[in-house]
Amino acid sequence: MTGALLAGKPNAGFADRIQTKTLDRVTVSACLLQDEEARQRYGVNLAKKGLQAVWLKVVNNSPDENWLLTAHLDPDYFTADEAAYLFRHHWFDKALGATQQHFRDLAMRSRLEAGRTYEGHVLIPRTEGGRFVEVTINGNGHVRHFGFPLRTPDGHFDFEKMNPSAIYSGQTAAKLSLDQLRTRLEKLPPNVTNADGSAAGDPLNIVLVGEPSRMMAALSECGWSFTHRIDSLTVRRMIGAAIYGKPYLTAPVSSLYLFGRPQDLAFQRARANLSQRNHMRLWLAPYTVEGRPVWVGQVSRDVGIKLTRKSPTFTTHVIDPMVDEARQFLLESLLFRFRIERFGFVRASEPSLPGSPRVNLTGDPYITDGMRLIVFIAPDPVKAENVRNLGWGKPGKGPIEFGQSGEAGR
Repeated sequence: MTGALLAGKPNAGFADRIQTKTLDRVTVSACLLQDEEARQRYGVNLAKKGLQAVWLKVVNNSPDENWLLTAHLDPDYFTADEAAYLFRHHWFDKALGATQQHFRDLAMRSRLEAGRTYEGHVLIPRTEGGRFVEVTINGNGHVRHFGFPLRTPDGHFDFEKMNPSAIYSGQTAAKLSLDQLRTRLEKLPPNVTNADGSAAGDPLNIVLVGEPSRMMAALSECGWSFTHRIDSLTVRRMIGAAIYGKPYLTAPVSSLYLFGRPQDLAFQRARANLSQRNHMRLWLAPYTVEGRPVWVGQVSRDVGIKLTRKSPTFTTHVIDPMVDEARQFLLESLLFRFRIERFGFVRASEPSLPGSPRVNLTGDPYITDGMRLIVFIAPDPVKAENVRNLGWGKPGKGPIEFGQSGEAGR
């Protein structure tokens, strides 16, 4: 075991968040430290320098020497001395050497000898809420990949409040066949609504099938971030980010309604500017298929921010009118990360054409082919060539072609 790890062993603060997987006699455990946990361990504020610590434990019960491929975990990782140097107080800081030694002692080793156990940390760029981490162990012709969706709850994320078993407490979810699921999905409302159901909003254009943990892991792996709930703290932060053009990658998503309630979960893929992001809302449906939960959702792309009296914060995002583009992006990103088992399309509504677009609850126009994407999340990676199309329906023209003029088409 590395000499670091009297200081590196997990404590009650994060022991319950550790995730563990075993492949071919190698066991890897991982956890993403929260800012205060990292401060206690390192003695400095890593978050202030944009750093975050991933705690790892590797039990190498294989007969071979293996190597941790740190650059595969994150190509932007910080070495121990590089990170320590960020905390020097001045040019001739005599304490720098001690800081470097402390950071080295906490670092995870790369070389993993047979029959031994190692613990340590990898320092990476900081993210809020969590991220997908892939730990790769290589040795003697064997490459083992361990994927972990790691979370750092802070009390404001919507996933912290979600309890799938309580959403339909006292009700028995209908167990549907594939054909029955197709019928149900075709009969779903075409749009989300406002709280009292009196006005229609963005189109309900996606369906994901999978256990909550697998679904969140797949989305996290594809770069989707968890979102904060709307409360006074997050609203103030969001308004400040909008005014000053600062990033807020876990900004709240406003509430829209299906099944008589606001979304159960929301995700986003944000750019550096708060006004630009892909975002989706998901609702747990009151039925399952093949024993797996069904999540109905809405995905669109935000391109700007506008003032409005229709929002409690007096601001709202402006969506890209080509909403099918966001649907296609979700499909392609999941395919790229080998997280789709099967997919297909069902009819959700009549098309909304460029000459006569529909509008959402805040008056933004949108056009769509009216199709709803359904994706079965793969429990294990599936190569793109092995993904099966359900053959239920066919989307219209590609998102770009659908909005182009006749002249461009010619």
